[in-house]
Amino acid sequence: MEQLREITSLLQQVFGLTEETQARLLLSLAVILVIEAIRRIVLRFALRRKHSPEYTYRWTRVSRYVALALVFLIVGRIWFQGFQAIITYLGILSAGLAIALQDVLKNFAAWLFIIWRRPFRLGDRVQVGNEIGDVIDLRIFQFTLLEIGNWVHAEQSTGRLIHVPNGRIFSESLHNFYQAFQYIWSEVAVLVTFESNWRKGKKLLQEIGERHSTHITEAAERDIRNAAQKYMIYYNHLTPIVYTSVEDSGVLLTLRYLCEARKRRGTDQAMWEDILDGFAASEDLDFAYPTTRFYNNTTEGKPGHRPQ
Repeated sequence: MEQLREITSLLQQVFGLTEETQARLLLSLAVILVIEAIRRIVLRFALRRKHSPEYTYRWTRVSRYVALALVFLIVGRIWFQGFQAIITYLGILSAGLAIALQDVLKNFAAWLFIIWRRPFRLGDRVQVGNEIGDVIDLRIFQFTLLEIGNWVHAEQSTGRLIHVPNGRIFSESLHNFYQAFQYIWSEVAVLVTFESNWRKGKKLLQEIGERHSTHITEAAERDIRNAAQKYMIYYNHLTPIVYTSVEDSGVLLTLRYLCEARKRRGTDQAMWEDILDGFAASEDLDFAYPTTRFYNNTTEGKPGHRPQ
């Protein structure tokens, strides 16, 4: 007891802390330690079984936010006696934050909007402005994307993390690849020469498209039915289709098909390998590319249009 008084007296002399202030500091520290201990115990019970990473992440984040709120209120009550004093304290603090931390408050408001309206969830692939990636973390002031695209083709990961301020969702368009419809449309364009049997090439592309993407058509139809309850989403045609057009160097056959966003590159590769094999086995199909050609209408033109 005597030692405690000596320590108190020493702190008062060195730092100018009164006994009342020292008591409040000790009590505040005790409150923080107790709340943190309770948080860890709750987490241990909540996560004692193996759960998904998303479940673990949510429990950790929520428990941290609750603990911070409790510390803020209880410690504030220790230092500002009386309810009216707490209201005054919060009012002064809010006014100061509103003036000095406009961007921070904007990010916080956006975080509340994200929690309430759910424009995206953890694991969704989104684009904000020019940044595209998978959402791997969501915090009060920012969310984190695992970047895709940029110098890497076919929307695959670059390995970089992008920390995006939450407030950007109020000022920039937000694209979500997964919120309503779990699949994206992709295209494979094949240019064949004018001399090729383009109808045969079109049939070949149709068969390849059906082989690689028809299996997800039923799942896509279910997704659209569910999404139609919330969004005005309507598609007449979900099966693969090949469009025909003419370019300078040949006939362009464009295969349009549905695929999973994260499997786009693998699906494209499998289709191109089948296309290369199919063209190699067909003597009347050739790929076209920019060339210079001299045309003699006298010998090559149609009989009815040749010069006399």
